[in-house]
Amino acid sequence: MIDYASRMFHVGHLVPDIEAAMEQYSADLGLQWTDLVVREEQPLWTPQRGQESVLLKFCYSMVGPERIELIEGPEGTPWWHGDAENLHHVGVWADVPALTEELVDRGWELVMAQKSPEEGYGSFTYVRSPSGLLLEPVAEANKPRFDVWFATGKLG
Repeated sequence: MIDYASRMFHVGHLVPDIEAAMEQYSADLGLQWTDLVVREEQPLWTPQRGQESVLLKFCYSMVGPERIELIEGPEGTPWWHGDAENLHHVGVWADVPALTEELVDRGWELVMAQKSPEEGYGSFTYVRSPSGLLLEPVAEANKPRFDVWFATGKLG
């Protein structure tokens, strides 16, 4: 098995107001952020609701190797912050279909994906361990683009 701990590159943090969180963590922790990405129609597939598109806002801290991803998502999705900010997931570079299917075969729950399993999941999934860890396998093909984003703050 691949050592996925060595491939970890971010922890996701759900927030109710991403601009306020960016400002707070910049002032309090000295963090610098990539440009804020606002996707009006982020593809999302869940076992309960199937394929849909939702509004999603996200950004990353620019200093690594592990970064903080701030996410503001709509109510009713796995990206909803609930009543308070919270640590949400750990992201790792991976072969998304292979790791997702391996973990589901080991008893993990497929929480969501960019696309349906029949469409190959897309560039990410979220899978939850039996003890509650939420892992986000992210397609390794995205790494060069993310490296530029983290270095410049601009998503190309």
